[in-house]
Amino acid sequence: MIQLYNISKQYPGFQLQCSLEVPPNRVTALIGPNGSGKSTTFKAILGLIHPDSGELRILGKPVSKLTVSDRTLLGVAMSDSCFSGYLLIQDIIPILSQMYPTFQKEYFLEKCRHFNLSLTRRINDLSTGMKAKLKVLIAISHQARLLILDEPTTGLDVLAREEVLDMLREYMLPGDRSILISSHISGDLEGLCDDFYLIHDGRILLHEETDTLLDCYGILKVTEEQYHTLDSSYLLRKKRESYGYRILTTQKQFYQENMPELVIEKCNIDEIILMMTKGEVL
Repeated sequence: MIQLYNISKQYPGFQLQCSLEVPPNRVTALIGPNGSGKSTTFKAILGLIHPDSGELRILGKPVSKLTVSDRTLLGVAMSDSCFSGYLLIQDIIPILSQMYPTFQKEYFLEKCRHFNLSLTRRINDLSTGMKAKLKVLIAISHQARLLILDEPTTGLDVLAREEVLDMLREYMLPGDRSILISSHISGDLEGLCDDFYLIHDGRILLHEETDTLLDCYGILKVTEEQYHTLDSSYLLRKKRESYGYRILTTQKQFYQENMPELVIEKCNIDEIILMMTKGEVL
């Protein structure tokens, strides 16, 4: 669905250098701190900026070769864009009908009722959560094969975030679709995504299947003495702590079996981001 090979984009004080792939029938997350390059990557994918070098393909074609018909197969929700805030929700229905031959008007209306999105309310008058739901609803209501969602859950409370994620799970049910989604609230995505790319300072630091991250990665808490006796084969990053070191490992079971005296903890995606971006390379 998406292939990026050595995409490079230079700005003053920042350079994107990125490769990633989103296969069919997958939900892939691009995660990282604010300012790490997520939005720049999305803009490159959508042709909103032109990379300095590299190769980029969407739906099997270079972005420059995508036809109007090809683009109707994309559903997009960017963090800083939407329809004019002066429009009523009902005003965007004929616009979507003209833009997308496959627009599902009845589905759109049903979801508006479900989410209490009044058709006679102006977009500017919607809460942050309602605007987020509307953006995702617009992206998925024309049977797109590929969703590209930049920070769709930012600023939402727990209940609103879960409602948005439920919409995306429902979207994936037919089995012939893919999603590329970015977020700095990565814990939201653990139950949605098949794999994660971690980007920092414009570079991909890590790519793993979700199950591998949650089942195999872990945190070792070791004293100075224990640190110097560790087998470093499966260690990625370390952070100095008052008791010694906090260390990210890709194989916590190895250390559980071979060094049972160590304090070993499971870790979530947010902890992996913290260790990979703030920890020292081993």
